[in-house]
Amino acid sequence: MKMSKERLLEETYQKLLDVAFFNKQSIDVFDEIVAADIVGYGTTVDENILSLPELQRMMTHQREQSKGIEIRWDVAPFKHRIATDENSAVFADNISFTVFVNNESVEMKMRFSTVFEYVEDRWLLVHFHGSKPENVESEKDTFGIEEWKQQNENLQRLVDQRTAELKKQKEELEHALHELRSTQTQLIQSEKMASLGELTAGIAHEIQNPLNFVNNFSEVSKELLDEMKTALENGDAEEAKEIAEDIIQNLEKINHHGKRADAIVKGMLQHSRQTTGVKEPTDINALADEYLRLSYHGLRAKDKSFNATIKSDFDTSLEKINVNPQDIGRVILNLLTNAFYFVNEKKKQQPDGYEPTISVQTKKINNKVEIKVSDNGNGIPQKVLDKIFQPFFTTKPTGQGTGLGLSLSYDIIKAHDGELKVETKEGEGATFIIRIPTNE
Repeated sequence: MKMSKERLLEETYQKLLDVAFFNKQSIDVFDEIVAADIVGYGTTVDENILSLPELQRMMTHQREQSKGIEIRWDVAPFKHRIATDENSAVFADNISFTVFVNNESVEMKMRFSTVFEYVEDRWLLVHFHGSKPENVESEKDTFGIEEWKQQNENLQRLVDQRTAELKKQKEELEHALHELRSTQTQLIQSEKMASLGELTAGIAHEIQNPLNFVNNFSEVSKELLDEMKTALENGDAEEAKEIAEDIIQNLEKINHHGKRADAIVKGMLQHSRQTTGVKEPTDINALADEYLRLSYHGLRAKDKSFNATIKSDFDTSLEKINVNPQDIGRVILNLLTNAFYFVNEKKKQQPDGYEPTISVQTKKINNKVEIKVSDNGNGIPQKVLDKIFQPFFTTKPTGQGTGLGLSLSYDIIKAHDGELKVETKEGEGATFIIRIPTNE
């Protein structure tokens, strides 16, 4: 390898260390040395990075956490290797750091691995992984088999408990569906329902995503349990522990989405009564990000061939605001589901040269929080623009929409003393804008 190319690699890696550990350079340096589709894992469960903006947000958060704290870093190279094609390189280092707080110090260690690729005359970070070495009590029981056996028994009890909870949620959901049918007369009287068939279709449309997630995570958890048994039989306790963590997370997701489906049905029941749930401090950015992923994967579950570019621009200065998170989440999900539907329809009409794109943006404007959901679909015809928030009005083909989604969303935002409006250009796309008071 040319000395200049190798020197550039070393300089790029040093810049990464200066930003990530030594706090010597601005996080903006990442724009020069990190690939846009970076993939990385930090030392904690929630440090999963899938893009440059996510890495920048993580580093910003870590710097905020470390303000006022003295940290000393020591990097000891373990292995630096350049591929034979001289266009990729792997750096693996052992890193020690000492934290000083209130005249006391704590020393910790981690392993830091990175992968660089040479693209257009510069080295870009494409992957990283940080991990903390595990401390083993005794070399005679390196894998802690007896402990893992006990943990496996505890995990099985937890699985049984969560399974029983899921069964109970299913029964409650079935009971809620039964109650929903009994409200047919009231809905017709309040002009919010044309027929029981429309209501049933609306429910199926609204709860399909959370029910899909419940089913999928249940199947995956069963497969993970089989893998965990195999790992324990092979004496691979570390693998068994990782699988156990995955199962716990899956069961938490099952519980979350079961409650989500239940909330949707209850929300449909409450629509005719013009009521909302209890408000609580809510992270709007986290809520928007959750439903962005939920709606996208929900559509992907139905149509594996569908792909779209997803963009998010969240205002990190936003503080929690008092809203009903399930109701606001349902509004965001409604808007995203519609957006994905219409870009998918446009893709079917223009298969070549068209890239479906959905974006979600949050921003604080004076004493209001603004949430924008945008798509590059065909937009909304001007002749129907004034009708889109009316109950049962839909531009979708018969059988593919009840016309309740935007009407429910409008009522929810109004109940929060906010406003919901749309900006559109026929043939180019639409942007739905939510504004909710922060009550400061």
